Amino acid sequence: MIDENQLRYLDGFRNEEDKLILEMESFAIENGIPILDRYAAAFLELQIRICKPKRVLEIGTAIGYSSIRITRNLSKKSVLHTIEKSEDNIKLAEENFSKSGFSEKIVLYKGDALEIMPNLSSKYDFIFLDADKEDYKRLFDYSLMLLKKKGILFVDNLLWHGYAAATRVPKNFKNSTKMIREFNKVFMTQQNLQSTILTIGDGIGLAVKTKKRNN
Repeated sequence: MIDENQLRYLDGFRNEEDKLILEMESFAIENGIPILDRYAAAFLELQIRICKPKRVLEIGTAIGYSSIRITRNLSKKSVLHTIEKSEDNIKLAEENFSKSGFSEKIVLYKGDALEIMPNLSSKYDFIFLDADKEDYKRLFDYSLMLLKKKGILFVDNLLWHGYAAATRVPKNFKNSTKMIREFNKVFMTQQNLQSTILTIGDGIGLAVKTKKRNN
């Protein structure tokens, strides 16, 4: 979204001291594992500090990168619930949680979020959605049911490598881009959300749950 000179300038301000976070970033790059963009992750951490949620739900754990960045900003009595269906990712995430020292604050649900979320009874103050794009709409619907009033919804990849706003889209991205564009329309017009899409990382959707708007 911004050019390389600006990125290098911003990188000059970075002061990440957590070796595990840096190791996970390198591991993700080397192994082609998608994780939250580090600028988006920094913004996510700020939102957690500002909102001070007691219960957070993450949909899409991957290797646990964003899980750890969320958890290290939670208060002592707060908890993160996170959902992942990839067995390979689950193993890596559990190893990283153990290394992080935050295992006691993290509950990892193993399986398909579309099957797990309908069975979750308690509501959440903050939900982070970063899962398979073809499932975004249904996961969004479940998220709204589980999100408390005045709760925050944080969604990744809404600019989808820039293709959401592009006139020409590579063939292998056409279907996923179509899904993201359709999702964005729903996200921005949802009656009981006040929503915006920010040009951070790969496009962050940020919304607060409100009462239904009057037409």
